[in-house]
Amino acid sequence: MKLGDIVREIPGQESQANANVEILSLAYDSRRVRPGSLFFAITGQKADGHDFIAAALERGAVAIVSELPASADLAERWVRVPKIRRALADASRAFYGHPEARLQLIGITGTNGKTTTAFLLESVLRVAGFQPGLFGTIEYRVAGRTVEAPNTTPESLDLISLLAELVEAGGKAAVMEVSSHALAQERVWGLHFSAAVFTNLTRDHLDYHGDMEHYFIAKRRLFEGLGSAPPELAVVNQDDPWSGRLLELPHQRQITYGWNAGAQVKVKQFTQSLAGIRASIETPEGRLEVESPFVGRANLANILAVIATGLGLGIPKDQVLEGIAALKAVPGRFQNIDEGQPFLVVVDYAHTDDALRNVLKTARELTHNRLIVVFGCGGERDRTKRPLMGEAAGSLCDFTVLTSDNPRREDPLRIISDALVGVQKTGKPYIAEVDREVAVRKALEYAREGDVVVIAGKGHETYQVLKDGKIPFDDRVVARRILNELGYTPEKRQER
Repeated sequence: MKLGDIVREIPGQESQANANVEILSLAYDSRRVRPGSLFFAITGQKADGHDFIAAALERGAVAIVSELPASADLAERWVRVPKIRRALADASRAFYGHPEARLQLIGITGTNGKTTTAFLLESVLRVAGFQPGLFGTIEYRVAGRTVEAPNTTPESLDLISLLAELVEAGGKAAVMEVSSHALAQERVWGLHFSAAVFTNLTRDHLDYHGDMEHYFIAKRRLFEGLGSAPPELAVVNQDDPWSGRLLELPHQRQITYGWNAGAQVKVKQFTQSLAGIRASIETPEGRLEVESPFVGRANLANILAVIATGLGLGIPKDQVLEGIAALKAVPGRFQNIDEGQPFLVVVDYAHTDDALRNVLKTARELTHNRLIVVFGCGGERDRTKRPLMGEAAGSLCDFTVLTSDNPRREDPLRIISDALVGVQKTGKPYIAEVDREVAVRKALEYAREGDVVVIAGKGHETYQVLKDGKIPFDDRVVARRILNELGYTPEKRQER
């Protein structure tokens, strides 16, 4: 593709570069540059792409895109743009032939519930024959293959290239978790979403956004449209106090869901056990009887969001119900670890006070004796949520084990101390153990028949981030191994 054909789709660009030069690939990371690449110099939080221009040119880049003016020696290979991330998105769509135009895009945003909602909705779309792609915190699924997810929402270039692969394989839709970081950084610039889903807004990422108002403003951008028309369909959790400001926006269709009596999709009655949820749901299309192997009110709210979205997109009721029932689990989301022990062990990704509270409330409903939690707080992240997480744990549990959860370069003891304030406020018993594996062991050794042990914070993650880098660590693997070492085996599951 010619450089001129690409830059023509970038509003406000200025270029003296040869428009006829052939562009064979795009790159924003100099390590991915190949001969014939167009390199985008992006100033990020940790690195500045301008520092790697020389390396990109050595690797074969034929032109540079930047917000900065060109130096004299690079003027003939330089494209100056007003906003570099928008330029990357515009150029990516042009280079890959606008694959997004041939897909129904469904974006899901909110603090909690995005991943489970996305997995459920992907299951519904698969049943309905859309051959969907999935982009989220755990992984990206495209055309029958799974790609590791470095970010909840990919950078625009990576996303567009994967959407092109999806279209080529016959896909007709993509479900996407759209994070507040991605919205603020305009990684989905220019993409038109058929539907936008709002799950909730609770305290998180304030180290990045500063306050709740700016956090909300980032989320709202999905409903306003970023460089494209707003979504035709807005699906909004009416239980959330921020929902009213989304419902004020002009959309062709709006569907509300929740426990609120005024919601259009709401629960009339439900029962749950370890086997899952059975619920009667009122919708604009009549009463639906839902069955799902998931448990908990938070997951039932996610199911409501999926029903509202599915019906809003015109998917038949029976296919919506079949898709919900077909999904057996989401990795690291209230995941049952069963090695034959006489108590329930659950691993969950909850890493905010609201998410932790929801998970523990669900666990309490399944507890016949004591509720025990193992949790930590992330290092170099919002400190204000740490005592709130501690208070959530102490107020809902009988015993709390405070430990480390990706401390990064921050002192783990300081992180634990911040959370400890909240636990101590409740007056409930606790212990603190910096070593996460030792902490999990102590909780499992303490557990007795009828107890529930919740290991919270890491969920699907397979690593621990320390000051010297990542080390392998998977709560699910560690819990199973410790249970085996304590004498529990899968064979004992048959004896119970």
